[in-house]
Amino acid sequence: MKEKIYQSLIELTNGPYSSLMLKKFVTSRISKNLIKNYSKVYDINVNEFSRDIKSYKSLQDFFTRQLKENVRPINRRNDMFISPVDAKVESFGQIDKEAIFTVKGKPYTLIDLLGNEQVIDKYKNGNYIVFYLSPANYHRIHSPLDGTVIRQYILGNKSYPVNQLGLTFGKKPISKNFRMISELQYQNNKHVTLVKVGAMFVNSITLTNVTTTWKKGEEIGFFGFGSTVVLLFEESFISFTENIKKGHNVKMGEPIAIML
Repeated sequence: MKEKIYQSLIELTNGPYSSLMLKKFVTSRISKNLIKNYSKVYDINVNEFSRDIKSYKSLQDFFTRQLKENVRPINRRNDMFISPVDAKVESFGQIDKEAIFTVKGKPYTLIDLLGNEQVIDKYKNGNYIVFYLSPANYHRIHSPLDGTVIRQYILGNKSYPVNQLGLTFGKKPISKNFRMISELQYQNNKHVTLVKVGAMFVNSITLTNVTTTWKKGEEIGFFGFGSTVVLLFEESFISFTENIKKGHNVKMGEPIAIML
Protein backbone atom coordinates (compact mmCIF):
# COMPACT_ATOMS: atom_id res chain seq x y z
CA MET A 1 0.00 0.00 0.00
CA LYS A 2 2.80 2.44 0.94
CA GLU A 3 4.49 1.71 -2.38
CA LYS A 4 1.33 2.46 -4.39
CA ILE A 5 0.65 5.70 -2.49
CA TYR A 6 4.24 6.88 -2.96
CA GLN A 7 4.22 6.08 -6.67
CA SER A 8 0.89 7.86 -7.17
CA LEU A 9 2.12 11.01 -5.41
CA ILE A 10 5.33 11.06 -7.44
CA GLU A 11 3.43 10.67 -10.71
CA LEU A 12 1.14 13.57 -9.75
CA THR A 13 4.10 15.90 -9.15
CA ASN A 14 6.47 14.66 -11.85
CA GLY A 15 5.15 16.51 -14.86
CA PRO A 16 6.75 18.91 -17.34
CA TYR A 17 5.35 21.95 -15.51
CA SER A 18 6.64 20.97 -12.05
CA SER A 19 10.03 20.01 -13.51
CA LEU A 20 10.27 23.32 -15.32
CA MET A 21 9.35 25.27 -12.17
CA LEU A 22 11.95 23.39 -10.12
CA LYS A 23 14.62 24.03 -12.73
CA LYS A 24 13.73 27.73 -12.93
CA PHE A 25 13.97 28.13 -9.17
CA VAL A 26 17.34 26.42 -8.64
CA THR A 27 18.87 28.38 -11.52
CA SER A 28 17.44 31.71 -10.34
CA ARG A 29 19.35 34.38 -8.46
CA ILE A 30 16.74 34.16 -5.69
CA SER A 31 17.94 30.66 -4.83
CA LYS A 32 21.39 32.09 -4.06
CA ASN A 33 20.02 33.25 -0.71
CA LEU A 34 19.66 29.62 0.39
CA ILE A 35 23.25 28.55 -0.24
CA LYS A 36 24.79 29.60 3.08
CA ASN A 37 22.12 27.92 5.22
CA TYR A 38 22.04 24.93 2.89
CA SER A 39 25.77 24.33 3.38
CA LYS A 40 25.37 24.59 7.17
CA VAL A 41 22.38 22.23 7.36
CA TYR A 42 24.22 19.59 5.34
CA ASP A 43 27.56 20.27 7.04
CA ILE A 44 29.35 20.83 3.73
CA ASN A 45 33.04 21.62 3.97
CA VAL A 46 33.30 25.04 2.32
CA ASN A 47 37.10 24.96 2.62
CA GLU A 48 37.20 22.44 -0.22
CA PHE A 49 35.52 24.76 -2.75
CA SER A 50 37.51 26.19 -5.62
CA ARG A 51 35.58 29.45 -5.23
CA ASP A 52 34.36 31.60 -2.37
CA ILE A 53 30.85 30.54 -1.29
CA LYS A 54 29.57 34.07 -1.94
CA SER A 55 30.51 33.82 -5.62
CA TYR A 56 27.89 31.18 -6.53
CA LYS A 57 25.04 32.74 -8.47
CA SER A 58 22.35 30.12 -7.76
CA LEU A 59 21.70 26.78 -6.08
CA GLN A 60 22.39 25.12 -9.43
CA ASP A 61 25.75 26.86 -9.61
CA PHE A 62 26.48 25.69 -6.07
CA PHE A 63 25.33 22.11 -6.72
CA THR A 64 27.76 21.80 -9.62
CA ARG A 65 30.69 23.35 -7.73
CA GLN A 66 34.26 22.31 -8.41
CA LEU A 67 36.80 21.56 -5.69
CA LYS A 68 40.29 22.80 -5.04
CA GLU A 69 43.04 20.83 -6.73
CA ASN A 70 44.31 17.84 -4.73
CA VAL A 71 41.54 17.81 -2.08
CA ARG A 72 40.52 14.43 -3.55
CA PRO A 73 43.75 12.39 -3.85
CA ILE A 74 43.62 9.83 -6.66
CA ASN A 75 44.84 6.29 -5.97
CA ARG A 76 47.26 5.76 -8.86
CA ARG A 77 47.90 2.02 -8.51
CA ASN A 78 47.44 0.49 -11.96
CA ASP A 79 45.42 -2.41 -10.57
CA MET A 80 43.02 -0.22 -8.55
CA PHE A 81 39.68 1.20 -9.64
CA ILE A 82 38.59 4.38 -7.88
CA SER A 83 35.24 5.79 -6.87
CA PRO A 84 34.02 8.11 -9.64
CA VAL A 85 32.05 10.25 -7.16
CA ASP A 86 31.58 11.34 -3.56
CA ALA A 87 28.69 9.13 -2.49
CA LYS A 88 27.19 6.47 -0.27
CA VAL A 89 27.55 2.82 -1.30
CA GLU A 90 23.90 1.90 -1.73
CA SER A 91 24.45 -1.68 -2.89
CA PHE A 92 27.12 -3.93 -4.39
CA GLY A 93 27.68 -7.57 -5.21
CA GLN A 94 27.44 -10.08 -8.00
CA ILE A 95 25.21 -9.99 -11.05
CA ASP A 96 23.62 -13.42 -11.44
CA LYS A 97 23.63 -15.60 -14.54
CA GLU A 98 20.20 -14.26 -15.50
CA ALA A 99 21.70 -10.73 -15.62
CA ILE A 100 19.85 -9.57 -12.48
CA PHE A 101 21.14 -7.56 -9.50
CA THR A 102 19.30 -6.31 -6.40
CA VAL A 103 18.98 -2.85 -4.82
CA LYS A 104 16.76 -2.26 -1.75
CA GLY A 105 15.18 -5.67 -2.27
CA LYS A 106 14.17 -4.85 -5.85
CA PRO A 107 15.51 -6.94 -8.72
CA TYR A 108 16.97 -5.00 -11.64
CA THR A 109 17.72 -6.57 -15.00
CA LEU A 110 20.63 -5.50 -17.14
CA ILE A 111 18.40 -5.33 -20.19
CA ASP A 112 16.17 -2.77 -18.44
CA LEU A 113 19.19 -0.81 -17.27
CA LEU A 114 21.25 -0.90 -20.49
CA GLY A 115 18.57 -1.51 -23.12
CA ASN A 116 20.97 -3.45 -25.34
CA GLU A 117 21.03 -7.23 -25.67
CA GLN A 118 24.49 -7.17 -27.23
CA VAL A 119 25.98 -5.47 -24.17
CA ILE A 120 24.53 -7.46 -21.30
CA ASP A 121 26.07 -10.89 -21.91
CA LYS A 122 29.57 -9.82 -20.89
CA TYR A 123 28.29 -8.69 -17.47
CA LYS A 124 26.46 -11.87 -16.51
CA ASN A 125 28.10 -13.30 -13.35
CA GLY A 126 30.06 -10.05 -13.11
CA ASN A 127 29.94 -7.42 -10.38
CA TYR A 128 28.01 -4.22 -9.76
CA ILE A 129 28.14 -1.30 -7.35
CA VAL A 130 25.58 1.46 -6.86
CA PHE A 131 26.58 4.91 -5.54
CA TYR A 132 23.97 7.36 -4.25
CA LEU A 133 24.81 11.08 -4.34
CA SER A 134 22.74 13.15 -1.93
CA PRO A 135 21.96 16.82 -2.66
CA ALA A 136 24.81 17.67 -0.25
CA ASN A 137 27.50 15.77 -2.15
CA TYR A 138 30.07 17.06 -4.62
CA HIS A 139 28.29 16.45 -7.93
CA ARG A 140 31.17 16.09 -10.38
CA ILE A 141 31.79 12.66 -11.96
CA HIS A 142 35.29 11.34 -12.65
CA SER A 143 36.67 8.38 -14.55
CA PRO A 144 37.21 5.27 -12.38
CA LEU A 145 40.02 3.97 -14.62
CA ASP A 146 42.18 4.59 -17.68
CA GLY A 147 40.12 3.36 -20.59
CA THR A 148 38.71 3.87 -24.06
CA VAL A 149 35.05 4.75 -24.51
CA ILE A 150 33.65 2.27 -27.02
CA ARG A 151 29.94 2.99 -26.59
CA GLN A 152 27.95 5.92 -25.21
CA TYR A 153 24.20 6.48 -25.39
CA ILE A 154 21.13 7.85 -23.58
CA LEU A 155 17.98 6.07 -22.38
CA GLY A 156 14.83 7.15 -20.54
CA ASN A 157 12.81 10.34 -20.34
CA LYS A 158 11.59 11.21 -16.85
CA SER A 159 13.68 11.18 -13.68
CA TYR A 160 12.24 9.98 -10.37
CA PRO A 161 13.83 10.31 -6.91
CA VAL A 162 16.68 7.90 -6.20
CA ASN A 163 16.88 8.58 -2.44
CA GLN A 164 15.92 6.03 0.22
CA LEU A 165 12.18 6.41 -0.38
CA GLY A 166 12.62 6.38 -4.14
CA LEU A 167 14.68 3.19 -4.18
CA THR A 168 12.38 1.48 -1.67
CA PHE A 169 8.97 2.47 -3.03
CA GLY A 170 9.63 3.79 -6.54
CA LYS A 171 9.18 2.02 -9.86
CA LYS A 172 12.77 0.84 -10.17
CA PRO A 173 14.17 4.33 -10.83
CA ILE A 174 17.71 3.11 -11.49
CA SER A 175 16.63 1.37 -14.68
CA LYS A 176 13.70 3.64 -15.62
CA ASN A 177 15.11 7.15 -15.14
CA PHE A 178 16.85 9.21 -17.77
CA ARG A 179 20.42 7.89 -17.88
CA MET A 180 23.68 8.27 -19.77
CA ILE A 181 25.55 5.03 -20.34
CA SER A 182 29.27 4.84 -21.08
CA GLU A 183 31.04 1.55 -21.79
CA LEU A 184 34.82 1.53 -21.50
CA GLN A 185 37.41 -0.96 -22.59
CA TYR A 186 40.38 -1.46 -20.32
CA GLN A 187 43.88 -2.25 -21.60
CA ASN A 188 43.40 -6.01 -21.04
CA ASN A 189 40.23 -5.90 -23.22
CA LYS A 190 37.97 -6.22 -20.19
CA HIS A 191 34.96 -3.93 -20.04
CA VAL A 192 33.38 -1.60 -17.48
CA THR A 193 30.09 0.23 -17.91
CA LEU A 194 29.35 3.46 -16.04
CA VAL A 195 25.68 4.40 -15.82
CA LYS A 196 24.87 7.97 -14.81
CA VAL A 197 21.27 8.13 -13.55
CA GLY A 198 19.26 11.37 -13.45
CA ALA A 199 17.06 12.30 -10.49
CA MET A 200 14.74 14.86 -8.88
CA PHE A 201 12.35 15.24 -11.84
CA VAL A 202 15.02 16.95 -13.97
CA ASN A 203 17.28 15.20 -16.49
CA SER A 204 20.36 17.05 -15.35
CA ILE A 205 23.51 15.26 -16.53
CA THR A 206 26.18 17.16 -18.42
CA LEU A 207 29.25 15.62 -20.06
CA THR A 208 32.43 17.67 -19.87
CA ASN A 209 34.70 15.08 -21.50
CA VAL A 210 33.43 14.14 -24.95
CA THR A 211 36.60 12.38 -26.08
CA THR A 212 36.99 8.60 -26.34
CA THR A 213 39.95 8.45 -23.97
CA TRP A 214 39.38 8.72 -20.21
CA LYS A 215 42.15 8.99 -17.64
CA LYS A 216 41.63 7.78 -14.09
CA GLY A 217 40.50 10.63 -11.87
CA GLU A 218 39.81 13.19 -14.60
CA GLU A 219 36.41 14.87 -14.67
CA ILE A 220 33.96 13.49 -17.22
CA GLY A 221 30.75 15.30 -16.29
CA PHE A 222 28.43 16.48 -13.54
CA PHE A 223 24.94 16.12 -12.12
CA GLY A 224 22.68 19.11 -11.55
CA PHE A 225 21.01 17.40 -8.58
CA GLY A 226 21.56 14.45 -6.26
CA SER A 227 21.67 11.27 -8.27
CA THR A 228 23.08 7.77 -8.73
CA VAL A 229 25.99 6.10 -10.50
CA VAL A 230 26.13 2.38 -11.30
CA LEU A 231 29.34 0.59 -12.24
CA LEU A 232 29.26 -2.82 -13.94
CA PHE A 233 32.29 -5.10 -14.21
CA GLU A 234 32.82 -8.23 -16.28
CA GLU A 235 33.02 -11.64 -14.64
CA SER A 236 36.34 -12.47 -12.92
CA PHE A 237 37.63 -8.94 -13.45
CA ILE A 238 37.64 -7.31 -9.99
CA SER A 239 37.29 -7.87 -6.27
CA PHE A 240 35.85 -5.09 -4.12
CA THR A 241 38.23 -3.55 -1.60
CA GLU A 242 37.68 -3.86 2.16
CA ASN A 243 36.38 -0.30 2.52
CA ILE A 244 33.35 -1.10 0.33
CA LYS A 245 30.46 -1.75 2.67
CA LYS A 246 26.76 -1.08 2.31
CA GLY A 247 25.95 2.38 3.64
CA HIS A 248 29.62 3.42 3.75
CA ASN A 249 30.54 6.84 2.36
CA VAL A 250 33.36 7.04 -0.16
CA LYS A 251 35.17 9.97 -1.71
CA MET A 252 36.09 10.37 -5.33
CA GLY A 253 39.58 8.98 -5.90
CA GLU A 254 39.43 6.35 -3.15
CA PRO A 255 39.92 2.71 -4.18
CA ILE A 256 36.77 0.64 -4.60
CA ALA A 257 38.02 -2.48 -6.38
CA ILE A 258 41.22 -4.29 -7.28
CA MET A 259 41.86 -6.07 -10.54
CA LEU A 260 42.13 -9.85 -10.35
